[in-house]
Amino acid sequence: MNSRQQTRAARWVGIIMIVALVVLPMSATADDKGRIKLPYVEWASEVASTNVLRVVLEEAGYDVRMVSVSAAAMWQSVATGDQDAFVAAWLPTTHGHYLERVEGSVEDLGPNLEGTRIGLVVPAYVEIDSIEELNDHRRKFGRQIIGIDPGAGIMSTTEEAIEEYDLNLRLVEGSGATMTGVLANAIRSNDWVVVTGWTPHWKEARWDLKYLEDPKGIYGGEESIHTIVRAGLKDDMPEAYAILDNFNWTPADMAAVMVMNEEGGDPYDNAKRWVEQNRDLVDTWLP
Repeated sequence: MNSRQQTRAARWVGIIMIVALVVLPMSATADDKGRIKLPYVEWASEVASTNVLRVVLEEAGYDVRMVSVSAAAMWQSVATGDQDAFVAAWLPTTHGHYLERVEGSVEDLGPNLEGTRIGLVVPAYVEIDSIEELNDHRRKFGRQIIGIDPGAGIMSTTEEAIEEYDLNLRLVEGSGATMTGVLANAIRSNDWVVVTGWTPHWKEARWDLKYLEDPKGIYGGEESIHTIVRAGLKDDMPEAYAILDNFNWTPADMAAVMVMNEEGGDPYDNAKRWVEQNRDLVDTWLP
């Protein structure tokens, strides 16, 4: 090898070393703890909680992928191990039937938020207070109950309520967004409307609403939102498992993120902002 070839070879060695110094640390910090997949349902509450958890897990060094699915698919995908975990299990009533089907294939880490409820909701100006009164005023409600996506637990519970109370109203399928859109239009016109509702939700901060009394207890009492993980996650990703196990906040915390999302901006960016503003709480989730 002549001197020119030696110089050229030395130059290439130097370039390769520089590239290695730049690229290797980046790859080591980006994916060194592995990928974790979080399915969620496009409900305001679950969009808020899943994005917050994504931010925390990413800060811990995980590559996080969020997957929007139906409630049934959310449970099934974690039970089969295709997805890793979700923080959107409304128990014991709303998602109780899903848990029964997959109980041996998932691990319930317990509540991450307590003090929730579901039921039929109307604007406060509506002059009835109980589900039993709906039939008497069905024309004012357009003979319908405005629901959300058909796979949601609250929809099957509402079907049961229609049967148990012998209601002459039709349950309209849609989404969380269409439900709040119909509710907003009705309130703007001071019309009567009844929707499937749950707490916490940003609509409670926006409008004066009330739950209709449920004398037969179809919708149950207070619920909790639980964290569910696939079997084996603790062994595969112990640190991620610990963060998921420690994740716990209040309805007020969740409502703050939901209001930020409703006011605009990307939910992921809003979650980053909330995490930064609530470091003391977030630090308690870290192992």
